Amino acid sequence: MQRLSEKVANTATNGVKLALICCIFFWMTPLSARVSDDPVTKLAEDPRCGRALAWIDKNSAWVTDQQIRLTEIPAPEFGEASRGAALEELFAANSLEARVDKTGNVIGERPGSQKGTEAKSVILIAAHLDTVFPANTDVRVKRDGARLLAPGISDNGAGLAAIVGLARMLSESRIRTEKTIVLAGDVGEEGEGNLRGIRAIIEEYGPRLAAVIAVDGPSADHITTQGIASRRIEVSVTGPGGHSWSDFGTPNPITAISRGIVRFSATSIPESPRSTYNFGVIEGGTSVNSIPSRAAVKVDLRSENERELARLESALREAMQTGVQEETRSSTSQNGDYSATDRGALNLEFRSLGTRPAGKLPDDSPLLAAIRSVDRYLGNSSRLEKSSTDANLPLSLGIPAVAIGGGGHGGGSHTLDEWFEPTGREFGLKRLFLITLSLAGVQR
Repeated sequence: MQRLSEKVANTATNGVKLALICCIFFWMTPLSARVSDDPVTKLAEDPRCGRALAWIDKNSAWVTDQQIRLTEIPAPEFGEASRGAALEELFAANSLEARVDKTGNVIGERPGSQKGTEAKSVILIAAHLDTVFPANTDVRVKRDGARLLAPGISDNGAGLAAIVGLARMLSESRIRTEKTIVLAGDVGEEGEGNLRGIRAIIEEYGPRLAAVIAVDGPSADHITTQGIASRRIEVSVTGPGGHSWSDFGTPNPITAISRGIVRFSATSIPESPRSTYNFGVIEGGTSVNSIPSRAAVKVDLRSENERELARLESALREAMQTGVQEETRSSTSQNGDYSATDRGALNLEFRSLGTRPAGKLPDDSPLLAAIRSVDRYLGNSSRLEKSSTDANLPLSLGIPAVAIGGGGHGGGSHTLDEWFEPTGREFGLKRLFLITLSLAGVQR
């Protein structure tokens, strides 16, 4: 009986040891290896997918070369055609059915097994072609150690390079997908473009769109799931103008605009919903000794809330009207011999330069779930963000959409000191590749 009890005790002890060993082995094993039924793990282990992942590990410099090439082709607002032509060549060279639509968007299609006319049969990956810089800007890329320096090199040279890299990875993998993958270089995202490019693409594909991903900039540590509403407005004031000496007392459009700007700048801006304004361009006049006949300012208003945005626009209009009235009264008092009407009245006009609608991706969206699954597999920690991108439009229409970065690091966007570092490019492209295939579905 004693020997039997010893055997039982030994067996129990061995069982505990075995259980401990199993637990230690389990927790020391990478998550991707433990969860063999994870769809992203299965996808990454597919030999066809492996070819693409191996290709980018060895050829990321090729992607950087394409980024430099595209960045050095000027693409100001409404002047993206030359850069678009270069992108169309790259699409065609990487097994895409390439074309340019009537708006100027460059479209590259990779047909899937589902019929192209079916609802939710298309995954759209878009990067905008245009930059905020005028046509005469020096966009030649310079090197400073690992950094590439040039206006537009990150926004959106990084995004364009990412979709070119994605096209090449898809071609190298020779994977066939269930849904059609559409890669697009779209026009009109910046400034006064008013999202005209993405609008045209959304109109073309309509209900066939299952998801939209805007690749904007380099960073892979964020997912933009909420589009910030914005209104861009030009305010102009015109008057008779005149000589600075002999016509002194004539109402001055520049002074009227300035009064309005100062008055609006005193408007209270709430912390929540977050809202902003920016006077980005001001112009007018012909010479230092001439009273100008026209002055104008371009204003960007943004808010997380449409109602707050409407309040800001109303405050802007009121401030500018008051500025014109104050300038008129001041001019009358400065020259008592003549009234403002004798000198000529000021005319105030407002012109809409563009409106971006707001929208938000639901927290339980399959699109967000797919991105989170890829991030878990890659060990990537990404945060949710709000911004104003090409994703605004599809989000406002109820189409699942996000904006993400294409890999690497950058800074100084919208300035002449903009920079990009390719370090981390491979990671960002692998992330984009796996997200795209997870959404499109792989034919076995």
